[in-house]
Amino acid sequence: MGGSPRYPHHLGSGSEERPEPDDLYASPPPWDIGRPQPAFLALAEAGAIRGRVLDVGCGTGEHALMCAGLGLDATGVDLASRALRAAEEKAHERGRTARFLYGDALKLADLRETFDTVLDCGLFHIFDGDDRAAYVDSLRAVIRPGGRYFMLCFSDRQAGEWGRVHKLTRAEIEAAFAEGWLIDSIEPGTIDITTDPDGIRAWLVALTRI
Repeated sequence: MGGSPRYPHHLGSGSEERPEPDDLYASPPPWDIGRPQPAFLALAEAGAIRGRVLDVGCGTGEHALMCAGLGLDATGVDLASRALRAAEEKAHERGRTARFLYGDALKLADLRETFDTVLDCGLFHIFDGDDRAAYVDSLRAVIRPGGRYFMLCFSDRQAGEWGRVHKLTRAEIEAAFAEGWLIDSIEPGTIDITTDPDGIRAWLVALTRI
């Protein structure tokens, strides 16, 4: 999970002020687990992640680097400069080639590129209302027809309060992607974090852009 376009999400109730993206990486945040999320790793091992890949809200780059390790053309986008620098350092240390770009997830069209696969771990669930619709439009601008979008987001099954994160229902996800998308699957999943061995109850969502 990485920083957001306008305001990054955070795990914990915190204050009402929206933190700056870089502030989230002043010390390792709970979602920065130092490895890919198991749900995304399983997709990669199954061959579901293909072609040119965009990791949106990439944080310190674990999923982009996972894809680079598979020989895929991988790009990560985030607004947290500190996280992007860490991602570039990891790429150098691991001998992997991936691009890491400073960019707004609500303005992905500014990249002027298209991708076959987009990964999103922990970004969609920070949005509601107009921002949620804008984000879906932004995704549509960079995923080619027939391309795939894979998302891990907080589920309404998760207990407790989690700051500005929206615990999503299946119906909310279906509504957000009702037009221009084929919903391939919405399955219960887990987001691993460093502060709880049980992780976060999540939805693993797979969609195809029509």
